[in-house]
Amino acid sequence: MSRRSTVGDFDQKNEPERRPAPENTDTTLTFSQEFAAHLAAIDGDVTAEEQEAIAALPSGSALLVVRRGPNSGARFLLDADVTSVGRHPNADIFLDDVTVSRRHAEFLRHGKAFEVKDLGSLNGTYFDGTRIESARLSDGSEVQVGKFRLTFYASRLDLAHLASE
Repeated sequence: MSRRSTVGDFDQKNEPERRPAPENTDTTLTFSQEFAAHLAAIDGDVTAEEQEAIAALPSGSALLVVRRGPNSGARFLLDADVTSVGRHPNADIFLDDVTVSRRHAEFLRHGKAFEVKDLGSLNGTYFDGTRIESARLSDGSEVQVGKFRLTFYASRLDLAHLASE
């Protein structure tokens, strides 16, 4: 009887043998500052100047870079517990376009983590292409406010700390 191979089938005889690490082996990964700075270069759209700005972020802060929209290339530092975004002249991040509500969204800092929260805007706030009420941000996430697309970059010090835990 012949057996046809299908996707997901594998021959256990050809699978590599898996052995546990010796008991005295340290499997902890540590990253240098150079590696943390190199993480900023992963996104092909990051300029050398943006890489430097991202690498220089202090712990507990983050950077938003406008990738699409009228002020493409603009950078906004997130270093407060609440950062407002909208078309209102008093917004911390002023985005002047009719697709943005006057009080559109907020970026909230919780220790070293950040969250974006929609404030009931007409056109909504999107996180990695999905309309959200709120979402926890991760490095490289895209947030869309109106026709503005912003990329979120966390402090490299915080990323290196998380990676070493």
